[in-house]
Amino acid sequence: MRHSLWLLLLWALAACTPPPLHQQQAYVFGTLVEISIYGAPDAQARQASAAVLARFDVLHRTLHAWQPSELSRLNAALARGERATVTPELAAMLRDAQVLSNRTNELFNPAIGGLIALWGFHSDAPQSHVPDAATLADWVRRQPRMADLSIGNDAVSSTNRAVQLDLGGYAKGRALDDAVTILKAHGIDNALVNIGGNVIALGTHGDRPWRVGIQHPRKPGTLATLDLHDGEAIGTSGDYQRYFEADGNRYSHLIDPRTGKPATGMQSVSVLVRGQHAGTRSDALSKPLFIDGARLAEHAARLGVADYLAVDAAGEIHISPALAARLR
Repeated sequence: MRHSLWLLLLWALAACTPPPLHQQQAYVFGTLVEISIYGAPDAQARQASAAVLARFDVLHRTLHAWQPSELSRLNAALARGERATVTPELAAMLRDAQVLSNRTNELFNPAIGGLIALWGFHSDAPQSHVPDAATLADWVRRQPRMADLSIGNDAVSSTNRAVQLDLGGYAKGRALDDAVTILKAHGIDNALVNIGGNVIALGTHGDRPWRVGIQHPRKPGTLATLDLHDGEAIGTSGDYQRYFEADGNRYSHLIDPRTGKPATGMQSVSVLVRGQHAGTRSDALSKPLFIDGARLAEHAARLGVADYLAVDAAGEIHISPALAARLR
C-alpha cells in the first residue's frame, strides 16, 4: 500500500511539472534566429518551431535583395521601366511599407536599394570602398521613394526608374508578426522569438515575463535588460550589424536617403512597441530614429514611440522616461 501511494505521488508530481523550455535555432535573414517555447509538449513545440522557420525561409527567398527572388525580379523590371506581376502577398507588404515610409517622412525608405548596393551592402561580405561623390549626388537627385510606386493587387510599376527595393528594414519585423500568428495557430501560448536582436514576446515564461537584453553597440554584453510582456516587440537599428571601415571611419548599411550616405549620429537605437503589428512597426520605426538621431525625442513623439533606448555617436545613452522605469 505504501509502495502504491509513493508511485501515485510520483505520478502526480510529474503531471504537475510543466514541460521544459523548448529552444530551436537557425540562420535566416543573414542572422541567428532563436525560438523559445514554454509550457508546451515537446512534439507540439517542435512542430510549431518548424512551421515558423519554414515561413521565415519563404520570406527570405521572397524578399532577398541581391540573390534571385521575387523582389529581385521586381527590381529588374522597375529598372527597365516595366510593370511587373507580383504575388498579392508581396503587393500587400509593399503597400504596408509605403504607409510606414510616408509616416516617417521617408526616413524609412525601402526604395533606396540602389544606394545600399552602391555602398556594397548587397553582398554577404560588405566592401570597403566609399562611392565617389558625383555618383552619390546623382542618386540623391533622382530621389527614389516608395511614393513612386503604383501598387495593384498583383502588379507593381514605378514612375522613377531609380527605385530599387530593399526590405531589409521590414522583413525581420514582418517575420516576427507572422511567427506569432503561426505559433498561436499551433496552440502555443508562451514563446519568445528573436531574429538577430529583433524580438517579440507571446505570453510569459512561466510565472514571470520574458526577460531580454539590449546589446551594447561597442562592448560585449548588454546595455540593460527588461521584462517583455505579451504582444510587445523590440526593434534595434545599429551601426555594428553590417558595416565596413575605411580611413578610420565606420560606414554602416543604414543610409540617410537625404544625403545618400550612412547615418553617423547614432551607434544604436532600440524601440519597444506593443499592439497590432508590433514586430513590423518596431523594425521599421527604429530606422528614422537612428537616421535623424539629433531629433530623437521629437521623432519618437511624432511616431508615437514612448519607449526607446539610444546610444549616440559619442557613446552617450538616451533613454525615454517610459522605458527607464522598466530597465534593469
